Amino acid sequence: MNTSAKKMTRAGLAAGSAALILFLTTGCSTKNYVRSQTAPLVQNTNELDARTSQDHRNIVDTDTRAQAGIASAQNAANAADQHAMAAGQAANQAQGSAKDAYNRVDSLSGVVAGLDTYKPLSESSVTFAFDKSTLTPADKKALDTIAASLDTTKHYILELTGGTDSTGDAQYNYALSQKRADAVAFYLQSKYNIAPHKFYMVGIGKDKEVASNRTAAGRKENRRVEVRVLSNLQEEATTSAQNAPAGQ
Repeated sequence: MNTSAKKMTRAGLAAGSAALILFLTTGCSTKNYVRSQTAPLVQNTNELDARTSQDHRNIVDTDTRAQAGIASAQNAANAADQHAMAAGQAANQAQGSAKDAYNRVDSLSGVVAGLDTYKPLSESSVTFAFDKSTLTPADKKALDTIAASLDTTKHYILELTGGTDSTGDAQYNYALSQKRADAVAFYLQSKYNIAPHKFYMVGIGKDKEVASNRTAAGRKENRRVEVRVLSNLQEEATTSAQNAPAGQ
């Protein structure tokens, strides 16, 4: 190989080496560039995944607390319902006990039987809506007036006569008139602590009208409870005599 050929060969090898170095250098630069560009993306993706996972955990935790709160509120509501039911049962038992202690009779004559020494001091009445045994505010006000008069009355009893208008079955009306008398007695007994044994009660249904049942106004008057306050004047006189100062 002549000198010129050798020089060309060495020149070719040098050019090839330079090209290879350039390729390798360019390839490394490209990889570095790609890594520099993709690294933030990867980091952002990782951060987004982390936030997503945390958000999911927060949602699950919030849901768990919410479910626990709902369960706690439901338990509290159930407990309140049980307390209210127990209180209602106690009230019903108290009302039932009071009603059991009332003196009940089957006729008007039975009310005053054996009570010859009791004389009426006052009379009043309250009326009811059709087929109802609920006291109205006006009824309660009238009963309050009666109760106020008892503060200075001794040895008294209360005679309650419940009645109805002429509408409906006789047996049904007997029961309804008794319910009306019960409503009056329980109101006075519970609000003013009047002993149940002081009540003498009878439900006469539609047996005795106090007004004509031919008119609406008359029927309203018949849907009533008549309240009479009676006092044992004989016992009161005896007590007064016993408390009188002795003579000289």
